[in-house]
Amino acid sequence: MADMLRQGAVMLDIQCPACSSPLFRLRSGEIWCARCQKRVIVVREGQDVTIAASDVLLSSLEQTLLRKLSELNEMMKAEGDLGRLRELSALLSGLLDNLARIRRMTGRRTG
Repeated sequence: MADMLRQGAVMLDIQCPACSSPLFRLRSGEIWCARCQKRVIVVREGQDVTIAASDVLLSSLEQTLLRKLSELNEMMKAEGDLGRLRELSALLSGLLDNLARIRRMTGRRTG
């Protein structure tokens, strides 16, 4: 727990539903249980569980797309074959479209 605090996490006034240990909000905004070593989704009374879970899924998908865009960027830098560059460019376009779609759904900035 001390390590999490040193890394900038904030201890919350709510407990893990599995182990009753205090939960932490990480700098990324995720809520984390130090004892279980798992992400926790907090659903407020009256809030739809499906919506809360989909927010986490969309955030994770956004991070995956960003990692793949970075990998694709490196591949394009090293590629000399024009045909392969066209293929990579089409893939890049699809990834960017999906990223923009996710950001519209979550209200995050697109540029």
